[in-house]
Amino acid sequence: MNDFQLLTQDIGDKTIVWFEGSNEYLVTEKRTAHILEQLQQGIREEEIGQNLADSIDVPIDKAMDFVMELKHNVYIPKSQIKKTAIAKTSTYEKPKKWELVTHYKIGFCCIQVRFQKEHLASLVHPKYAHLETVGTENSTAIFEVFQMNNKVVLEVNEQPIGAWSKEEVHYFQGKFSMELIQQMHQKPEREWIGVFHASAVANSEKSVLFLGDSGNGKSTSLALLQANGFTCLADDFVPMAAEDCNVYRLPSAISVKKNSWPILAPFYPQLANASEYHLKLSNKIIRYLPPNSTSNIEHLPCNKLVFIKYHKDSEIQFSELSKVEAFERLIPDSWISPAAGNVKTFLRWFSSVNCYQLTYSNNEKMIHQVHKIFSNEL
Repeated sequence: MNDFQLLTQDIGDKTIVWFEGSNEYLVTEKRTAHILEQLQQGIREEEIGQNLADSIDVPIDKAMDFVMELKHNVYIPKSQIKKTAIAKTSTYEKPKKWELVTHYKIGFCCIQVRFQKEHLASLVHPKYAHLETVGTENSTAIFEVFQMNNKVVLEVNEQPIGAWSKEEVHYFQGKFSMELIQQMHQKPEREWIGVFHASAVANSEKSVLFLGDSGNGKSTSLALLQANGFTCLADDFVPMAAEDCNVYRLPSAISVKKNSWPILAPFYPQLANASEYHLKLSNKIIRYLPPNSTSNIEHLPCNKLVFIKYHKDSEIQFSELSKVEAFERLIPDSWISPAAGNVKTFLRWFSSVNCYQLTYSNNEKMIHQVHKIFSNEL
């Protein structure tokens, strides 16, 4: 048996296979997954080929060709350990002056954040500016963001977290939020299943994840839903804990694109005077809308994924989505913990959720349909 793990989870007539070495997922036929498991167990190719030939009644040479092709084109490449370059942040001179020092009040945490330059603050501060506090209470954590050798460096409590180039700035933004989550909920990174690029909408009992490509209306839908009685548990960066498979709160602001401002203006008059930000990488102009997550809700279970899409002049369409398609759309935009135990928990959770597609053009009908989703009137 090989040293690395290979985990499988059946979904419908397919199987999800996870390779520990490369931390990659593959959705494949059940028979193919079984062969991959046999290869991982160290069973001889000749025996695997003979078993395959006998089970599907094909000549042994054809069965062996399939096994060897699978081994060399899938099993071996995906089993290779991917080495991630870790930026060296241990030897550098820290700034003596900080252009912006602020404090974020999140629950019982008061996090001091020091930014060397204003342009570094612009990478993350707008999403958390509504959490600023002028209190002088002791900080539970100190974040420091500065530049070194054209890289953005993040330290938390004097410990280097990482360094990222200009092209990797979205990784820095994700890591900054991940560090906030760990401080807020007092859970280290190993205790999180992962983070989903989604909007987590909640009532008092449960949450639903709304997913979709950029421009499909996720954030606009979330803003409309929170104006109509729902809670924004998290937007864009939705964390799930391994302990209970619950979605946890992250009170970052909702990013609202320019074409959505007129739609949301009747519900959020403050948007008219909100600061505008030009996101150069995506060439979008946005304003930030604070979430309404002022309740005591910190985490809730989630057993529904809804892939949402605004489509002009479309009648409302709501239908079940195959888990295979849902999984293949979920994984590319998600960070899933590479720890085998967390992967096993994630796959078990995913196998239990229901997946849907919601397409709409009428906001009132969308809100009505979401009420039905939460009340199980499907």
